[in-house]
Amino acid sequence: MVKIRMKRGGAKKRPHYRVIAIDHREKRDGRALEYLGTYDPISEPPEIKLDAEKIQAWVDKGAQLAPSVKALLKRARKLGQDTPPAPVEAAGAAEGTA
Repeated sequence: MVKIRMKRGGAKKRPHYRVIAIDHREKRDGRALEYLGTYDPISEPPEIKLDAEKIQAWVDKGAQLAPSVKALLKRARKLGQDTPPAPVEAAGAAEGTA
């Protein structure tokens, strides 16, 4: 199963995250299938850059959004950044299943 989640980078106490598509069995910082955006929580306001078309394409293929990425999509819209609406979950994917 493919998940869309965040990969941590940056220095100690200065995190920077990449939004990635990754196999759910990989480690947090494991090899990504594709990079879908970035999130910099240190900058003011927090900088969120997401490729919504790529995220939607992965969701259409059956990928599941991690709760942190769902919240990030909502936050990007709330901050008024150029992020289209959150992707619609694939019809066959049930919430909360492993």
